[in-house]
Amino acid sequence: MFGATGMVGRGLLRECLLDERVEAVLAIGRSALGEEHPKLTARVEKDLFALEPITGYDVCFFCLGVSSVGMAPEEYERITYQLTLSVAGKLPADTTFVYVSGAGSDSTERGRVRWARVKGATENALARLPLRTFSVRPGYIQPLHGVTSKTTLYRTLYRVAMPLYPVLRRLLPRFVTTNRELGLAMLEVAENGYEKPVLENADIVTAAARRARPAGS
Repeated sequence: MFGATGMVGRGLLRECLLDERVEAVLAIGRSALGEEHPKLTARVEKDLFALEPITGYDVCFFCLGVSSVGMAPEEYERITYQLTLSVAGKLPADTTFVYVSGAGSDSTERGRVRWARVKGATENALARLPLRTFSVRPGYIQPLHGVTSKTTLYRTLYRVAMPLYPVLRRLLPRFVTTNRELGLAMLEVAENGYEKPVLENADIVTAAARRARPAGS
């Protein structure tokens, strides 16, 4: 797992550690995770571009991402596109790769919004690799279970929006989700696949519901 210290990654890590079907988790990042669990191995790598090949795991969850706001276009592309492809290239050919993209990503790579083009290009490039790849495109994500964003502005916005989340869910069910649902959906896709390789927010909710069902139902 990459990006385990972020809001999405924390939510996914929680679900991985709670899920009896997950045997072991290796979290790789540029800073210490600060969490211990019998199933968890955390590794700090200052240069993620210089990783050695990664073996021994069935799935790679790539939750690492940055906001394009205030960032030079070249740096955003280096982290969003180049780093993602660099990590994917260190994995065995039979690995499942689940990439956290975003709602509005531009698969045509020709739209006017730069971040959407870069995300779309990343999705497309991953799909051409000899991996089993899925891209998830969450919309608004409500953090739960004490998980918060590392960005001060986002933490404030989430605190303000929390009381409104039930209303948003009723009014815009296709565009909102929680970090728990996103984590469950990624686990479901990793183990059982999905009908299509790119999951929009509504697909994320559907996949999460499948994972949350009692065994055998």
